[in-house]
Amino acid sequence: MRVGCLPESTREHRGQRYRLHSPAIASLDVASLFDLTDRVAIVTGGSRGLGASIARGFAAAGCKVVVASRKLDACDDVVAQIRGAGGEAIAVGCNVGDAAQVSQLVVRTIEQFDRLDCVVNNAATALRVGVANFDDGLWHKAMDVNVWGPIRLIHDALPYLRQSDSASVINILSVGGQRGSMSLLGYGSAKAALRHATESIAAELAPLGIRVNAIAPGPFATTMMNTSDDAFQSDAADRTLMKRIADPDEIIGAAVFLASAASSFVTGSVVVVDGGLLA
Repeated sequence: MRVGCLPESTREHRGQRYRLHSPAIASLDVASLFDLTDRVAIVTGGSRGLGASIARGFAAAGCKVVVASRKLDACDDVVAQIRGAGGEAIAVGCNVGDAAQVSQLVVRTIEQFDRLDCVVNNAATALRVGVANFDDGLWHKAMDVNVWGPIRLIHDALPYLRQSDSASVINILSVGGQRGSMSLLGYGSAKAALRHATESIAAELAPLGIRVNAIAPGPFATTMMNTSDDAFQSDAADRTLMKRIADPDEIIGAAVFLASAASSFVTGSVVVVDGGLLA
């Protein structure tokens, strides 16, 4: 069975014929549904935290990974880990708030791997500021990195995603974009905007066979969390049903699911990985 594709059949409904992907369960190789062999993915913000975990997880599933962030040296470290485990990856320095750098990221990917199947928009800037101290500069920074950057990358990647037989876009949101949070006005507003963009772009690209989904993480042990004071971390853990903060590697399952054939009928959705915080 070709990776990323399921056996195809047709069915007529109300005079219309529809393509169906419905293999017999008994003959289905479940492991292959999560196989990313020979696929190519860009992971922004891939030098640390959730991005680094997703990059390593994709590589472990067979994917060739472009690890991108502003800090090229840190990207190189993640690439070294992937290569040391037998995977294939390259590092590209990129500030997703800069349109020219986003365009060059796609160019570099195609130069290296000659294809692109998946984009993970994980790069973000988390500005801890409330309305009393907000200004135009902070607002534009929050929107440029957290919203416009992902949209630019999808736009620039689109010609190559259209050529893929199983293209996927994954936008990393936050539960902070689904529920109000003190001092996260810019970040939360931007993530809420990215959620709307996810749904809108999913509708636009579905006819092209490109799936667009998102992951909304709760409290994870990333730099943003680890640099917060003990009271903030304790409160974040207590607000989850599981009463803890997640390890970054706990994002991998959701990301591989959305990038792979396992989610072949999933688009326009948000997978919440928050330990029950929003429950």
